[in-house]
Amino acid sequence: MREEIVQIVGFELDDPRVASVTVTDVKMADNLRDARVFVTVEGTEDERRTALEALHHAAPYVRRQVGFALELRHAPIIHFVRDMVEERASRVDALLAGIKIEDRDDSTALSANAESDTENEGERPLTL
Repeated sequence: MREEIVQIVGFELDDPRVASVTVTDVKMADNLRDARVFVTVEGTEDERRTALEALHHAAPYVRRQVGFALELRHAPIIHFVRDMVEERASRVDALLAGIKIEDRDDSTALSANAESDTENEGERPLTL
């Protein structure tokens, strides 16, 4: 099912709004009447929204093509869903990279403080 949908969305749809769409997963309902097709879309938020609108508009065509290609008596109703997993993963990666930079900055500051402390070991603190 996934491979057929990938072929249809990737090669048969002539809509330029879906050019940056990648099908990541397909989940079928237990009764095989509904299919949730998870997609990622490159670009701005507005481009993502228009790509999903184009996919929703093309869903009946995709359903027909899947039915013909897989010789199904009842093709599942196709529901395109934005896949947020990769977006969340890239956000987590960015946060972790930020933490590493902060840790590196903190360790640099700590080692600089430690070096200045060892340089001043021979001096006595000034008391009044």
